[in-house]
Amino acid sequence: MEHSSTVRQVANADFPTRWGQFRILGFEGEGKPSPGMFSDARKEAAVALVMGDVHTTPPLVRIHSQCLTGDVFGSLRCDCRAQLEMAMEMIEAEGAGILLYEQQEGRGIGLMAKLQAYELQDQGRDTVEANEDLGFEADQRDFSLPAQILKHLGVGRVRLLSNNPDKVAALASAGISVVERVPCEVEASEHTETYLKTKKLKMGHLLTSL
Repeated sequence: MEHSSTVRQVANADFPTRWGQFRILGFEGEGKPSPGMFSDARKEAAVALVMGDVHTTPPLVRIHSQCLTGDVFGSLRCDCRAQLEMAMEMIEAEGAGILLYEQQEGRGIGLMAKLQAYELQDQGRDTVEANEDLGFEADQRDFSLPAQILKHLGVGRVRLLSNNPDKVAALASAGISVVERVPCEVEASEHTETYLKTKKLKMGHLLTSL
């Protein structure tokens, strides 16, 4: 969290889903933008899906980075869509929670670079090696905007639904207390086993099933 970020709420609407009734809030911030076709050179955008009372007790919170290939097209190369649906189901089961969805495609490298990384993975590189071969860091994401949104919502203590210790550290650095890290593990398949092992061994993700 090396820079400050301001956030502005631009929308708030009813949002019925198959997982129940949410409010969908739109935010713009001056955080670190991601490259790619959905980014803006001056602004970063994110949405918050909010269900129920998120103030009485620390709510379940998921920070989810945009994954067009997985979230929209159902790609089996990653666990993104499965994690997104798991988060929605868990928030529904509790009757309260927040899902923060931000535009950081491909761990922050952008959609076109992500597709180039796919090509390199087809040639035998893992996800970390592919990003680095393209001149990026293994993970270029910045989580300052989600932290600022939580502050805007008046939420200072959360139960974070994540396997990624970097998200825990980012929220803590921004003054958000993570009172519990809740696992968000998806069972490995023949398509994701190597992908998930790379997350665990090279990126420090807290996965117990591999």
